[in-house]
Amino acid sequence: MPETAVTLNESESRYEISVDGALAGFAEFQRRPGTILFIHTEVDPAFQGQGLASQLAAGALADAAASGDTIVPYCPYINRYLRTHEVPGAKVRFPAPTPEETDGASAPTGAAGTTTPKDSE
Repeated sequence: MPETAVTLNESESRYEISVDGALAGFAEFQRRPGTILFIHTEVDPAFQGQGLASQLAAGALADAAASGDTIVPYCPYINRYLRTHEVPGAKVRFPAPTPEETDGASAPTGAAGTTTPKDSE
């Protein structure tokens, strides 16, 4: 069975997943004081269909939660993952939906994006 590992590559501002030592994918982020914004997740086509994106998300989000930073999932994959999986200790602030995500309707007003996965169930 192939060996997978999720590691933080701080100099590239991303978490990486490798399979038997080969880079298979990454989740890019930006840091702000007290916050980590996940902006893009990608798995190399040669490695797709093996559940690596989910493993990458789990590892990256567990590490981000352990740091105590608030996670803001701008990346659609990370956003969906957080809405369907429990990440112990994670503080999450969901971004307000874009007009495209709400079928052209305007984004909600008020304290948008302040729910956690438990609040949205």
